[in-house]
Amino acid sequence: MPTSTVSGGGKPSRSSSAIVADTSSGYHILRIDGYSRTKGIPTGKCLVSRPFIVGGHRWCIRYYPNGSSSQDADYISLFVALDETVTKAVKAQLQFRFIDDVDVEEEEMPSLTSEEVNTFEGSTEKGAHVVFDVGGVTFAAHRCVLATRSPVFSAELFGTMKESDTAGVIRVDEMEAQVFKALLYFVYTDLFPEQKKGEEDEDVMSQHLLVAADRYNLERLKLMCEDRLCKYISVGTVAAILTLAEQHHCPGLKKACFDFLSSAANLMAVAAGDDLKHLSRSCPSSIMEELIVMLGKLVQ
Repeated sequence: MPTSTVSGGGKPSRSSSAIVADTSSGYHILRIDGYSRTKGIPTGKCLVSRPFIVGGHRWCIRYYPNGSSSQDADYISLFVALDETVTKAVKAQLQFRFIDDVDVEEEEMPSLTSEEVNTFEGSTEKGAHVVFDVGGVTFAAHRCVLATRSPVFSAELFGTMKESDTAGVIRVDEMEAQVFKALLYFVYTDLFPEQKKGEEDEDVMSQHLLVAADRYNLERLKLMCEDRLCKYISVGTVAAILTLAEQHHCPGLKKACFDFLSSAANLMAVAAGDDLKHLSRSCPSSIMEELIVMLGKLVQ
C-alpha cells in the first residue's frame, strides 16, 4: 500500500485502488414439456435448448433425461455449453435451480411472419446462406443456425455429408414444402408452428413433422409432435399412429397407443376394421403378437 508523509508533521495520507474485471450476469428458464416422454431417450443422448445470449456470448443448455453416461443413468444431467466458436477461453460461474412452473410468468415469444419464415435474414459467424429446393419451392437459411440445431444439418453442411453443388442449392426429396417450412420455423423459433386456414390439420402436420424431425435428429420437435399426436389417438387413427411410433422409435407415443388399445371396446373396434391388416404389413411381428395376446385375453 503506497503511503506518503505530509510536511508539517500531519497524519500520513492513504490511497488505494482496485482492479474490477468486466462481468455480465443473466439467467435462462428451461421449461421441459412432456417430461415423462423425454425419459424414452437413451442414456448419453441429449436435448438442446434454444440458444441464449449472456455476456456477449451465445450459450445453450444440454439436457440428458437419463444421464450423460452410464455412471449417472438414474439421474438427469444438465450442462451449460458455449454455442459458438471462440478464440479465447471464457470463464463462467453458474447455478442451477428448480422452480415450480406454476409460479413462472410465461414470457410471450416473438413469432415470425409468413414472409420471415420463407427467408431468414441476418449475419452469422460461419458465413453464407444456403438454399434448399423442396419440390420446386426454395428456402434460404443460415448454415450456422441449422448446424447448431441439428447434427444432421451440421454433417450435411459442414461435414462428411456436405453437398458439392456449386450453386449452393440442396435438394430435399420425399418431403412437402409446407412441412420443411414448418421445420425451419421450429429451428429458428423453438416453437411448434401454428396451422393457418387452408393448411393441413394439426394431426396430419404433426405426423409429417415427426418424420422430418426424426430425419434431422431434432429430438425436441419430435417430442412435441408425439405430445400432440397423443391427443388424436382414436379408433380410426391408432393403427397409423402406432405404425409411425414404431417406425420412428417413439416409445412414449407407442405406450399411449397401447394404453388406448388396453380398453376392450377400443381394441374390438379396431379389430373389426381393416386396421390390423395395415399394422401387420407395416409393423414388426412383435407388435402383432402383442395385439393378438391382448385380443386372446378378451376372448377368454
